[in-house]
Amino acid sequence: MGVYTTEHEITSTVSPTRVFKGFILDADNIIAKVAPHAISHVEILEGNGGPGTIKKVTLGEGSKFKYVKHRVDSVDHDNLTYGYSLIEGDILLGKLEKICHESKVVASPDGGSIIKTTIHYHTIGDAEIDEEHVKIGKEKASGMFKIVEGYLQANPDAYN
Repeated sequence: MGVYTTEHEITSTVSPTRVFKGFILDADNIIAKVAPHAISHVEILEGNGGPGTIKKVTLGEGSKFKYVKHRVDSVDHDNLTYGYSLIEGDILLGKLEKICHESKVVASPDGGSIIKTTIHYHTIGDAEIDEEHVKIGKEKASGMFKIVEGYLQANPDAYN
């Protein structure tokens, strides 16, 4: 097994706490609400939302993939950090064991926030990672965030 690691940052005008609550902790629900083409619905298979929780995320009609299983690895409300792994589903392309994400939301100098994410792609055997797929994944994550950010800006009382 090999591991390919990349980093990704997204900036926002929304405060770190609201980004953490809305885009990180409640991503499944808020994305299904504001972008049903991306996520159709989410089912908790095990757990209560904390570490060890496993969710089945059924992707929307706008995705070329059908579903992914998501395992919560860590949650730190005080430090606004969240770790999760994609552990099953066609999104792994038959050549990845899992994709691990470690995210931290920090304050930006202008009063907004920055989401800093490290992503580890764990390959099966000597499978290669297509950097174009990684680039597309980052672009989709940024686009999805902008949709959620728009919702948070339009609803200033949400996720306070």
